[in-house]
Amino acid sequence: MEETHTMLETSAPVTPAVPPTPPVPLSALLAREDLALRQIAGPSDPPVVIHWAHTSEMADPYPYLLGGELLLTAGVHIPEAAGSGTYFDAYVSRIVEAGGAALGFGLAPVHDTVPRALVAACDHYGLPLLEVPPQTTFSGVARAVWQLMAQARLAELRRVTEAQQSLAAAASRPDPVPSVLRQLAQRLAGHAVLHGPDGTEIAAAGREPAEGVKGALAELSGVVRPQGRTRTAPRATSATDTVGETHLAVYALGAGEGFVLGVATPRRDPGDHTIASVAAVLLSLLTGEHHSGTGAARSSALVRLLLGSPPEEVAPLLGTGEWLVVHARPEAQLPDAVAASALGAALGSPLVDLGHDVVRVLVPGGRAPEPQAGWTLGVSAAVEPREWAAADAQAARALARARATRTPLVRHGARRGLEDLVPRTDAEAHASALLAPLAGRPELAETLRNWLALHGSWDRTAVALDVHRNTVRQRIARCAALLDTDLDDPDVRMELWFALRQS
Repeated sequence: MEETHTMLETSAPVTPAVPPTPPVPLSALLAREDLALRQIAGPSDPPVVIHWAHTSEMADPYPYLLGGELLLTAGVHIPEAAGSGTYFDAYVSRIVEAGGAALGFGLAPVHDTVPRALVAACDHYGLPLLEVPPQTTFSGVARAVWQLMAQARLAELRRVTEAQQSLAAAASRPDPVPSVLRQLAQRLAGHAVLHGPDGTEIAAAGREPAEGVKGALAELSGVVRPQGRTRTAPRATSATDTVGETHLAVYALGAGEGFVLGVATPRRDPGDHTIASVAAVLLSLLTGEHHSGTGAARSSALVRLLLGSPPEEVAPLLGTGEWLVVHARPEAQLPDAVAASALGAALGSPLVDLGHDVVRVLVPGGRAPEPQAGWTLGVSAAVEPREWAAADAQAARALARARATRTPLVRHGARRGLEDLVPRTDAEAHASALLAPLAGRPELAETLRNWLALHGSWDRTAVALDVHRNTVRQRIARCAALLDTDLDDPDVRMELWFALRQS
């Protein structure tokens, strides 16, 4: 077995790693017409790849190389009698020993041609030798390497992002497990299989692997499967191996029931581990839902709600006590299924609803949500199930205030000073009468609510509502006209704020 390594702890929230930057094929560098590089020695097949470029005029560059470099030199270190001795043989052998990928020799300002003995040494040790013309600077070559690396990384990130989206879509289909396996096999151009707790194959997809690969994949899955009746966790949650030219990888699914995802591919690209990790997260959720009692309870609660049962009757299936509603919005991009599930895990609740741009999480009231990196959160007050709808509105308003004030987390206020002095029915009747001119215009009421909450700030209200500041001005002016009142009057503002809180 080639290697076994720990990828993640199954008890921790899973955030798949960003794929590493792919290396640059030497052929891509040679194809750059602006550089005019020419290979004059060493192999070109199999393809050589470069991880970075490094310039050195040391006679022995070994201590300064990490491996995978294109080493650039103008030959300043070469003694006059080097061609008749073993200088070049020792120089090239040390580069190869250090793992250097290729050698670039500049034709200016020291040498007019590449020394023949250097060409012979590179051919002997199998080190690609490039002739760098006088008009091409070493910094230009290094810049070209980084440009190609950036292009390769962008392409790999795009491939990973597209794979994440397709896997998330597959997980929402009526047959989610086979759909995720099919999509994973397609994205990795290989074979994907789900092994059960007893090691048997539950489902598989993709091209049929070579003889012996299935058995090796099943054997490798035993490395990450919980052992014994007590389901003792293994030391690693992922492992890799190679059978012939086929790369194997297995991932223990986080449900802890012994399910394992196995993948067999003809190659191992930098983003493959990230893509397979996303599939493992989704399959962990799917297998956990299917086999856990809590998953069955949530399904039962959903069915009862759909059939008309009130929330207070359904809530005991999910737990007891009060609940918090959390609205969350990511800072960088629209949320996806994987990010939403990871957020729910971080907040300690699997009750997650993924919307277009907001994720809603129903959290047991005994928990105190904390700010989450990359997210802006609004948290409601702790309420009984019959007040879930009101808490949902509280969380939405708290999120709007958090975004407007650029605060990571805002909690709905628990103090209810003035409201305690007025019976609720009277307060609601007063609010209904006062706000009657805005009936049927929810965008005006919501704009007025946010504008008052943000102390009349046009810019912060525009941010909270995702509209232009001129739109806010127009809506507030319309509110003032319909209500026939002066919104600059603090008494009017206070009365309207009280009424809006009751609506």
